[in-house]
Formats: sequence, C-alpha cells, structure tokens
Amino acid sequence: MSTGMRIATAVLVAVAVLLWAIPGPQAAAQTKKWRVGIVYDVGGRGDLSFNDMAYAGLARAQKELGSGIETRDLEPTAGGENREELLRLLSGEKYDLIFGIGFLFTDSITRVAKDFPNVKFAIVDGFIADQPNVVSLLFKEQEGSFLVGAAAALKSTTGKIGFVGGMKIPLIEKFEAGYIAGAKYVKKNIQVFSEYAGTTGEAFRDPVKGKELALAEYDRGADIIYHASGGTGIGVFEAAVVQRRLAIGVDADQSLTVKPDQRAQILTSMMKRVDVAVYDTIKATTAGQFGLKENGVGYAVNDYNRAMIQSVAARLEALKKDIIAGKIKVPSDKKQLEAFLATLK
Repeated sequence: MSTGMRIATAVLVAVAVLLWAIPGPQAAAQTKKWRVGIVYDVGGRGDLSFNDMAYAGLARAQKELGSGIETRDLEPTAGGENREELLRLLSGEKYDLIFGIGFLFTDSITRVAKDFPNVKFAIVDGFIADQPNVVSLLFKEQEGSFLVGAAAALKSTTGKIGFVGGMKIPLIEKFEAGYIAGAKYVKKNIQVFSEYAGTTGEAFRDPVKGKELALAEYDRGADIIYHASGGTGIGVFEAAVVQRRLAIGVDADQSLTVKPDQRAQILTSMMKRVDVAVYDTIKATTAGQFGLKENGVGYAVNDYNRAMIQSVAARLEALKKDIIAGKIKVPSDKKQLEAFLATLK
C-alpha cells in the first residue's frame, strides 16, 4: 500500500451518516449471501482512474468477504445510453445492492429505485434525496485539489501551470476551483490555464483530445498540468512525456498504474477514495446497515514520486491541517473562488 493510501484519509469528506436497518434479524444479515452489482461510468474499466477505483473497492469486498457475497460489474455503451437498462437488469436479477458510478446515473437510479423499492442503490458523485433505498456517496474534491494545486505552484519553475477537465459540469469545476485556489494561495501570481474536453460524457474518454489540450497548455509555458478527466487524462500523460513536463493524476494513485515511461512525469495524484466508499458501503450493508460514514481525499506519495514531492511535503501537510481545522475554507465553484482569491494578500 502506498503512503498516499494512508495519507488520503486525513482530509475527510463531509458525508452525512446514512444508516438504514436491513429487514430481518442480525444473524440473518450475517449468513445471507449478498449479491452486489456495479454499473460503471462512460469509459468503463481500464480508465486508470474513477471506474478502476470503483472496481478496486468491489474486488476488495469480494476478497475480504469471500463466499459471503457474489459480485457482477457491467459497462455501459460508449455513450452510456444503456445505463438504466443495466440497472434494471441487475435489479430484475434480484441483486441486493447496486452501484451507479458517476453523477450521470442520477436520473436513471431515481427511476429504477422507485420501481425496485426492495433493492438498495448507491450513487457516486450524485445526490438523490428522499428515497430510502438510495445512498449518495459524495466527496470534497476541491480540498484534495487545493493540495495538488499548491504542490503544482510550489514546484513550478515557469510560473505557469494548467488544468484539463473532462466534461464541463459543476462537479469537475469543483476540481478546477480547488486547484486554482491552492495554487494562488501559496503563489498569488501563478498563472493557471484551464481547458475542458467537452460538454458530454464522451469528454471523459477522449485521450486524443486530452493530449491536444495538454500540449497546447505546455506550449503556452505550463510546466505542470492537473487533469480531472477520467480516461481523457491518459492523453495528458502522453503529452507530459512528449514535452518532458510534469502532470498530476486524479482519483487513483496514477503513477502506480500508468505505463513505466510515464511515471517520471507524474508529480502526484489527487486521491479520491471511491474504492473505500464502495467497499465501506458493501461492508456496512452486509453487516445489517446501509450507508457511508466518511471517506477522504488527499494527495499521493509513493516510491516513484517521493523525491519530486519531498521538497514541498511539509508545506502541503501544514495546509492539510489548516483545511481540517477549518482555517482554510476551500472554494467549490467559480463564485466562491472569486471571493476566495479576493481575500489573498
């Protein structure tokens, strides 16, 4: 396990404690064979990021709970048009707990959960209120992004850094806002370039576009680029290798999963512990509860990037403590970012 895995939980996600009793006695909950299904977001397995982290949580549950659970994971079509169809498939096959990985599942889970009130559903990055059989797993992505933004600014030698987002939506703008805030908090005059791959779900699975956007930002002088773009980020890493500049990964500790020739170009990754959220929800459900208490975000440190990040680690740890203590309130959208930047001296 990388140091980043241990560090990540230090910055806690403010998720409400949602607990539902599972019908039947506790003994029955312990002996029941639970059926757990996952439907991935666009890009599916192999994105080295968001979807792969969800699978890691499912695989951990399968390993640790063993014969107590049966799992199945499904990928939508390229455009994700059959999300609801896959959710209904698992529901009809009497799966006990079904995950929709990504905010794009919000409408589909809302409808399917009403039609299958005895099935438990969990949505990552989406919020569905007033449905007792749905739990929403949310994170404070802006806080982890603040830390990697600070790292980028502190390590930059050109005074220019970049951001590449996937689909231009409020969720990804949280990553951007936190990143810019962290960068300018430690270096007010740092210049930050921001680009998005598109306005549909396809923007999360377009490495060609990711490479194009990253190359353009590197050409403008950025020496470090942070991506929050799922599989599109693979192109950002390719651009970093071509330009011999640095990149920052997202969701997973990406220097552990990219091609060997790309590792040296990854300064760190913003860890979003979707794997732990998935695992904890499965474990709680099989124990007779349904929900999630807390999870975390942070930045990654491992054998590949330790030398690069070491010079700024102490500063990042101090910033992390201030965030936890509430001394730094990280903005989560453009309006909050403008107000935050106005307070910087």
